[in-house]
Amino acid sequence: MLHTAVLAAQAATEHVNEPINPIVLGLIAFGSLIAALLVTYAFRNVGNRH
Repeated sequence: MLHTAVLAAQAATEHVNEPINPIVLGLIAFGSLIAALLVTYAFRNVGNRH
């Protein structure tokens, strides 16, 4: 039963067309994390001003 499920999953993944290249997806994720880092860094001293 498990073997049949594995074969079905493998057949399903072979026909999936990715909408975006994995390298580009990684670069987008990296860029968004860097942007979040910069926003966090911009507000690093706000608590000391009050």
